[in-house]
Amino acid sequence: MEIKITSEQVNNRIDKLLSDLIPELSRSYIQKLLSEGNILVNNTPVKSNYKLRLDDTISVTIPEPEDIDILPEDIPLDIVFEDEDILIVNKPKGMVVHPAAGHYTGTLVNAIMYHCKDQLSSINGVLRPGIVHRIDMDTTGLLVVCKNDLAHQSLAEQLKVHSITRKYYAIVYDNIVEDEGTINKPIGRHPTDRKKQTIDLRNGREAITHYRVLERLNGKYTFIECQLETGRTHQIRVHMSSIHHPILGDTVYGPDKNPYHLQGQTLHAGVLGFQHPRTGNYVEFQSELPDYFEELLKQLRK
Repeated sequence: MEIKITSEQVNNRIDKLLSDLIPELSRSYIQKLLSEGNILVNNTPVKSNYKLRLDDTISVTIPEPEDIDILPEDIPLDIVFEDEDILIVNKPKGMVVHPAAGHYTGTLVNAIMYHCKDQLSSINGVLRPGIVHRIDMDTTGLLVVCKNDLAHQSLAEQLKVHSITRKYYAIVYDNIVEDEGTINKPIGRHPTDRKKQTIDLRNGREAITHYRVLERLNGKYTFIECQLETGRTHQIRVHMSSIHHPILGDTVYGPDKNPYHLQGQTLHAGVLGFQHPRTGNYVEFQSELPDYFEELLKQLRK
């Protein structure tokens, strides 16, 4: 990849400019590429604080990824449904869905590789076999795993046209006055914290969340149901925070302090429905609220 510097880009640090131009690469990874000589300016290695000049030519070489051996692990699964095409699992809090930096073991993928053996779709590669959608590490609830490419292609298309039913349950801060509403705000990567998402009216992708009040809890919290029309990363968490009702326990998009010592956000994927990839019939699955969530509701009702 080659980039020619224009007058608008002059005096930018090279690591910052490249992280803006190539959003799929983190700034720390770009700095690593610079230190290893995989990024050159006018065919010469430079440091990450190099200030760019007019007509500089940046050449970026992304090395081939190292082979990572993802191993099956005998981790218990809460299986809601299984047939020859799909597996519906109830993911516990604290489990990462697929391997990534810092999490190569103990993930849902390690568990389903053990359970399904070689019966997983290959479309998403070795790190995400069978995974067509995901939920955050500290979000609990339903996830569909595809056991073959036919199922994966069908579910991916249904996700694309927003025909999958996905209902989540959450406890949010403060009293929501209206009984229901819709948040239609585009979401994109946060400009300075690349692990976060944010409302981005200019460059974000369409994101729509419908919410409905289930119960008001002493004026301090509200128990709600959220239905996703789109599925952006951290969508419900970002959207609820944007209307000043962040999710209880979410110290990333809400208050830094957690009054109930929770492990992450109180968010549960409770309903999942779609057309079965082989039969075409609509199927829907439900998951009860986890014990910690039920106990917290009882506590907040007092």
